[in-house]
Amino acid sequence: RLVESGGGFAQDGGSLRLSCTATNNIFHGNTVYWYRQAPGKQRERVAGITWAGSTNYVDSVKGRFTISRDSGKNTVYLQMDNLKSEDTAVYYCNFYPPNRVLWGQGTQVTVSS
Repeated sequence: RLVESGGGFAQDGGSLRLSCTATNNIFHGNTVYWYRQAPGKQRERVAGITWAGSTNYVDSVKGRFTISRDSGKNTVYLQMDNLKSEDTAVYYCNFYPPNRVLWGQGTQVTVSS
């Protein structure tokens, strides 16, 4: 099971740090992604990090978001800086392709202008 946390309210230009924690070591050896789903839109992949630490980002967040992992804590982070109103969404973590059983409750991020 994956547990997302760290969401909340921020103003344009603000920052938030999300955490995704696994209840066991299922992250070991795997690439983990952050996804988000805005109201009325499909869920999209935002950022990913491989076991070796290589990262990738969707164009809309490049230069603003940073994904990292602490393997000892079975946790993947998403540092979100210079937030924009279009970042408002529920954020989730999972593998790719996503494992249906692992979807958590997500964490709501709301950015106001």
